[in-house]
Amino acid sequence: MKKENYRNIFAEIGKSEQEIQERLKEVVDTFFYGEDKVYFPVGDDMAYIEDTGNHDARTEGMSYGMMMCVQLDMKEEFDRLWKWAKTYMWMEDGYNEGYFAWSCAVTGEKNANGPAPDGEEFFAMALFFASHRWGDGEGIFDYSTQAKEILRACLHKGSEGRPGTPMWNLENKQILFVPGVNFTDPSYHLPHFYDLFAQWAYEEDRPFWAEAAKVSREYLRIACHEVSGMNSEYAEFDGSPMSRQLSWSSDRHDWFYSDAYRTAANIGLDYEWSGIDVGQLKAVERLQYTLGVTNRNNPYRVYEVDGTPLNIPALHPLAILATTAQASLAVEGPLSLNSSDETKALAAEWVAKFWNEPMRTGNRRYYDNCLYLFSFLALSGNYRVY
Repeated sequence: MKKENYRNIFAEIGKSEQEIQERLKEVVDTFFYGEDKVYFPVGDDMAYIEDTGNHDARTEGMSYGMMMCVQLDMKEEFDRLWKWAKTYMWMEDGYNEGYFAWSCAVTGEKNANGPAPDGEEFFAMALFFASHRWGDGEGIFDYSTQAKEILRACLHKGSEGRPGTPMWNLENKQILFVPGVNFTDPSYHLPHFYDLFAQWAYEEDRPFWAEAAKVSREYLRIACHEVSGMNSEYAEFDGSPMSRQLSWSSDRHDWFYSDAYRTAANIGLDYEWSGIDVGQLKAVERLQYTLGVTNRNNPYRVYEVDGTPLNIPALHPLAILATTAQASLAVEGPLSLNSSDETKALAAEWVAKFWNEPMRTGNRRYYDNCLYLFSFLALSGNYRVY
C-alpha cells in the first residue's frame, strides 16, 4: 500500500501552505521543546515522553512519540525514545518476555510487569517506517527486525516454547485490551496498520494480519453506535460496551470516554491510507453530528454510548476536539465551511474549530497534546505511509 497523494484538509478549508507549515512547526516545537513539552532527553542518547497527569512513561506515549518522529523525519529523537523503551520497558525474560511494560517511572523503574497492546502495535509500525525512511542499523536499530520480532511475540506467545499469552485472540483475530482477557478496546483496532503488517511481518504471519485488517474494519462498524456514532472505552467481541466489573478497577469503561475518542480518528486515518469503507465511515458523520449539533452548546463531557450526555466534564476535552476533527478524513472532500452539503460543512467546521484551538497546558496536557499533534499531521497531509 503506497500512496502518492495525501489530503490536506487545512488547505481545503482555505489555509495557505505557509500558514500550515508555520503552525506545524509551532506545534512540534511546543510538544518536544517548549515550556509545556512532554519529551525529555536523558543523557546523550535516550529520552522519554512523560504522561504529565500520572508522572510516568507509558508504552502508549513512547510509541506515539516514535511515530511522530518518523513522520517528522526526527531520527535523533526517534532513536533516543526507542533506546529508552528498549532499555527500561522491554521484558527479556519471564511470562511477558518479548513485550514492553506498559508503565515505568521516569527514572526507568517498571511500575508494572504487564503490557498494553496499543503500545506494541505502534512500536512495530513506527519501526517499520523508520526502516523504510532511514534504513536499518545494527542491534536495536535494526528497525525492521525489531518490528518483526515484536509482532512475532504478539501472535506466538504461549507457543514455540514461549511463556505467556498472545495480544490478539487468534480465533476471532481481534486485539485484546491486555493479553489473557476476553474483551477488546475499539480504539486499539488499527486496520491500516495491519494492512502493512501483512506486507512486512514475518512471512508466516502475513495471512493473519491480512485477515485481522478485515476483521477490525468490520468491528469498527459494529462497535460504533448506530445513532450517536460513539463507542465505549472497552467492548465485547460483538462490539457492545463492556460493562463487566474488572478485578483491578472499580471504574466504568462502557462510556464514551478517554480511550474511546481515538476510534473516530483511527477510522479517518484508515480511510485516508486504505480507501476502504465497509460501513464504518458513517460513524464519523453520526459522531460529528452528535457532538457538533445535538450537543453544540456543551460537547466536552462524558456520554453514554447512545449519546446521552452525563453531567461529568470530559477529562480530556481537547482530545475530543482533535480526534473528531481528524475523523473528517473519512468525509469525502473537498470540504468547505460554505458547502451546501451539511455533512461536509460540519466536517469542515470541526477542522476549523481544531485549527483555532491552542494546545493544552497544565498537568493533563500529555494525552490531549499527543492526539492534537497526530491530528495536525493527519489533517495537513503529513501522516503518511513510509
